[in-house]
Amino acid sequence: MNTQLSTLLDKEVSRKEFLGMSGLAVASVFGLGTIVKLLTGKSFSAHHSMTNAGYGANPYGGFKDSH
Repeated sequence: MNTQLSTLLDKEVSRKEFLGMSGLAVASVFGLGTIVKLLTGKSFSAHHSMTNAGYGANPYGGFKDSH
């Protein structure tokens, strides 16, 4: 593992190749988060809608009238 990392870091690349690899790395990080959200089925909107289903979401739980 150590030798693989050192050979990767010792490799000479052009500016174009470096920027391409950096862009791919950033896109992978953000894309990985999106993939995890899709696989787990959790998102902000799903979490937000679940808060309306707990204690206090209906008259028996202490529903607050908005009027």
